[in-house]
Amino acid sequence: MGKKVLIVGGIAGGASTAARLRRLDENAEIIMFERDEYISFANCGLPYYIGETIKERQKLLIQTPESMSKRFNIDVRINSEVIGIDPNKKVVKVKSKDNGTYEESYDYIVLSPGAKAIKPNIEGIDSNKIFTLRNIPDTDRIKSYVDQKDVNSAIVIGGGYVGVEMAENLKEKGLNVTLVEAAPHILSPFDSDIIVTAEKELEDNGVSLILNDGVKSFNDANNSIEVTLNSNKKITADLVILAIGVTPDTSFIKDSGIKLGAKGHILVNDKMETNIENIYAVGDAIEVVDFVNKQNTAIPLAGPANKQGRIAADNICGLNTTYKGTQGTSIIKVFGLTAASTGNNERTLKRLNVPYKVIYVHPASHATYYPGAMPLTLKLIFNDKGKILGAQSIGYDGVDKRIDVIATTMRLGGTVQDLTELELSYAPPFSSAKDPVNMAGYVAENVLSGKTDILTPEEYLEYDKENTILLDVRTEMEFNNGHIEGAVNIPVDDLRNRINELDKNKEIIEYCQVGLRGHVASRILSQHGFKVRNITGGYKSALSLDSIPKKSNNNTDSKKPVINPDTQTVESEVALDSITFDKSLDACGLCCPGPLVQVKSSMDSLNEGEVLKVSATDPGFYEDIKSWCHHTDSELINVSKDKGTITAFIKKNNNNSKLDNTNANLTTKDNKTMVVFSGDLDKAIASFIIANGAASMGKKVTMFFTFWGLNILRKHEKVSVKKGFMDSMFGLMMPRGSKKLKLSNMNMMGMGAKMIRMVMKNKNVTSLEDLIKLAMNNGVEIVACQMSMDVMGLKKDELIDGVKIGGVGYYLGEAEDSNVNLFI
Repeated sequence: MGKKVLIVGGIAGGASTAARLRRLDENAEIIMFERDEYISFANCGLPYYIGETIKERQKLLIQTPESMSKRFNIDVRINSEVIGIDPNKKVVKVKSKDNGTYEESYDYIVLSPGAKAIKPNIEGIDSNKIFTLRNIPDTDRIKSYVDQKDVNSAIVIGGGYVGVEMAENLKEKGLNVTLVEAAPHILSPFDSDIIVTAEKELEDNGVSLILNDGVKSFNDANNSIEVTLNSNKKITADLVILAIGVTPDTSFIKDSGIKLGAKGHILVNDKMETNIENIYAVGDAIEVVDFVNKQNTAIPLAGPANKQGRIAADNICGLNTTYKGTQGTSIIKVFGLTAASTGNNERTLKRLNVPYKVIYVHPASHATYYPGAMPLTLKLIFNDKGKILGAQSIGYDGVDKRIDVIATTMRLGGTVQDLTELELSYAPPFSSAKDPVNMAGYVAENVLSGKTDILTPEEYLEYDKENTILLDVRTEMEFNNGHIEGAVNIPVDDLRNRINELDKNKEIIEYCQVGLRGHVASRILSQHGFKVRNITGGYKSALSLDSIPKKSNNNTDSKKPVINPDTQTVESEVALDSITFDKSLDACGLCCPGPLVQVKSSMDSLNEGEVLKVSATDPGFYEDIKSWCHHTDSELINVSKDKGTITAFIKKNNNNSKLDNTNANLTTKDNKTMVVFSGDLDKAIASFIIANGAASMGKKVTMFFTFWGLNILRKHEKVSVKKGFMDSMFGLMMPRGSKKLKLSNMNMMGMGAKMIRMVMKNKNVTSLEDLIKLAMNNGVEIVACQMSMDVMGLKKDELIDGVKIGGVGYYLGEAEDSNVNLFI
């Protein structure tokens, strides 16, 4: 008779151990205990079954007790919970649903009890409307409740992997979903500069996001449940998913002598052995060694659990296999977006006082000249010896393979120099000749070799700028569409001819859009005797890509609305793949007004009746293209948003095709438009007095607010929104709303503004705030410039309700129909 091995827990680590043991030893007696009814199920797929991406429940069951027993000759005992271990007697105590309580002897034990959802002791936590997700029965309960109880809304507590996946899948089922996270950001393995993009994706797809606010209490209210947050904000839904983390399920071994860590995790060595001879442990219940920093930690991931189970089986069979630590390589789908990471993030390294360097690259997923190239962001963290400490990436395509390549390089002891030498597969539909991984290696290598001196956006914020020049080396058009405040613009292609415009006694801090031209500029300047630093990742990293507006709908069907070019209303629906076109234009990556310029050029080359398909990623393009088509007699067949890309189909019409020739010359342009550039109180009052006067005469009035004028539209109260570092700095410096505006003259440290308000009140002159309300009630269209909002770091949520977001194309379209256009 062979050795007798008891396995406690039949999911990832336990099932992997059992299968490996049998393949190594046909004579071993193997008994697997599982507390629940199911073994070896796909727990990572549970949210997707609830959301019905996975439609067949049976597909979640990788092995059944019957199939496991038949194929591997394993005694699988379900509904059997191990409730104690006695190492002296070498027995375990089992509580069985069918056989009562009994003892089972062993030669070896492998513990794989996993982890259970945390349920804090707070008021109302035991409500039957609160669910956790760990296993198949949990999944069945949630799905049954959602499907049968007429559930329309859900609150997900916790922004980890399970929380985010549940929020997405419940939204996909048609529920109104709110995600609450107590930390400042979701998905803690990622740094905030990366994960803000995923937060925007959630919001763009209709998930309400509440950050930096935990739960104080729950309260059942008839058919719903009310959640009170620490901020005293109250939110209500039909059910709550509690996903605030997991704790090791190890209470049953507390009297066994097996050593546990501070948080209850089982302590093991690199052979997966506990301190008790012949007792091993694997999976989510153990502490592991962090592969990067070599500290003990807990990383509950399925991949490592399966590997640990295999190693435990090897050592029981005398193969002397060791576990080298956990990297924490992970990936998550957030609607159309993908985010992946490996190794340590900045937060972990700072906590451990580990020195490190950071670079960013923002390449395309594949060759940009091949259709469908999507931007991705890749962040590489390394030390001064070139050792890779971690990497993070986010984008719509190609993220997984880049992180997998870097994770593999790290596991094999490679450095950033090795990243430059990797020979990766290339063809235009899949990558570029210089893969993003190679590019990250090149940039990091340049930093280590001293060929470039970089600053991260965070470092720039805290940098002593007293004797510096901030230089923007992008084109004039890019600069005019948004730049870091205080920058001077000398395009890199003009730099050698204009280098005398720069002061060699000052340090040059320069940047481009994503970092490449910035590196070229730094090499030019440094070889001409300048001290220069390049902001890594360029303007794109500095602004953290957090200015994409929310989607107005969550229609994920392949059919999209057809827009009436005259009324801009939905007339019918058409499948996108049924639209034929004669020419396509990829304007992705261009900022306003770049996409419109490209559209006009492309339309000029078309014949009447031909159709242009255009793709753009500039957020304002969605409204701009409607207005452009209306005022150029072009027919907007369709416009839609998907995965951050706006796609429009435009038909070229005869210039006079929509005009009544008999009355065309008699058409009177009688609308009024004004550009409000100033943020001064007196000019704001004047602009709204004029607007209300014109509206009262029956005129259509459009007010286009840009740059400092946007401060007039800010809400008075502070709004919690996610911002990059530069955006936050702008927000602190600018006045928050109309009540904080200064006078253009005689401001007298704010006294002038207070005096003018008092005079207006005494003389019954309407206040600015009431003038704004009156204008909106009178139908005055108030439009905030998207580009200016991007530059100044303002979000739509910070503006008063009723403000429309548009770009220069929208404004010019309104101005075309006006006979008065004021600039204030």
